[in-house]
Amino acid sequence: MHRRTGRWFTGAAAVALVPLVLTAGWDAHRTGTLSGARTGLTIIAPAAPGGGWDTVARELQNAMRENDIVSNPQVVNVPGAAGTIGLSQLLGMDGQEDVVMITGTVMIGGIAVNGSPQDLTATTPVARIADDYEVLVVPADSPYQTLDDLLTAWKQDPGSIAIGGGSLGGTDQLLAALLAQEVGIDPLQVNYIPYAGGGEAVSSLLSGASSVGISGWNEFADQVEAGELRALAMSAPEPQPQFGVPTLMEQGIDLHLPNWRGVVAPPGLSDEETQELQDIIDETIATDEWSDALERNAWQDTELLGPEYGQFIAEETDRIDGIVQEAGL
Repeated sequence: MHRRTGRWFTGAAAVALVPLVLTAGWDAHRTGTLSGARTGLTIIAPAAPGGGWDTVARELQNAMRENDIVSNPQVVNVPGAAGTIGLSQLLGMDGQEDVVMITGTVMIGGIAVNGSPQDLTATTPVARIADDYEVLVVPADSPYQTLDDLLTAWKQDPGSIAIGGGSLGGTDQLLAALLAQEVGIDPLQVNYIPYAGGGEAVSSLLSGASSVGISGWNEFADQVEAGELRALAMSAPEPQPQFGVPTLMEQGIDLHLPNWRGVVAPPGLSDEETQELQDIIDETIATDEWSDALERNAWQDTELLGPEYGQFIAEETDRIDGIVQEAGL
């Protein structure tokens, strides 16, 4: 309990530094006479540049701009504590109709693990827009040629296998904990090393600081294709032959875990303001640019709007809270 509280206060202390960055972005939208989401939308990516949420935000920005859906979409990065610093900022913008935030599985896990007082269900749900899947990778020169090789060594000495991934409580750590449970390892013995973004996780693998990496496919794809990393398994529920990587299920591990991506807005919006944001996202993900983004990033189209999406967030919160408690994270 003390470690969780300490991690949360470290993140919370950083919140004070964030408004200066965000205010600059929003003031830029309000220098003209027009206002509203169509004329200037801020998209918060609650993570460092280069990671999954940042990629989603910038793909949306590009599709909006190229199709004149929003005249001046801007992306602002607010990294820290599995996205909960960004969430804290968003919840303080009650009634502000020209800002949205990217969210997903990672944030719900981060809330639970960090003991954050924030709650994703307090936001205004806009849309779930995509799913992607986790992949387990090792350096090309790793002695672990297959998943079985890795699991055999892991079970013999869990602490000797350093697993690098994203923020504490995120999808990467959840998958590591669930996989440990499936093969008979105490999740508390997992040697998990969190990194701020995919780039750091890749560097840790190539430098030997971690033995295994877990993240979304697109964060490792270039290194896998270049032969620098070797992919051992994917967390999809069904085979994904386009990647050439067997799923955990195909290799006898009864486990799959999607990493969903969604958009939320501040609380306190009117029905009309909420509908406008939903329309913006719906129009954006109907574009050719977004279709291309889905293909390039290996994302699955899983659009879900409004109240149904809000119900999904509530159910995901309960589900992931249960995983965190069961795993003792």
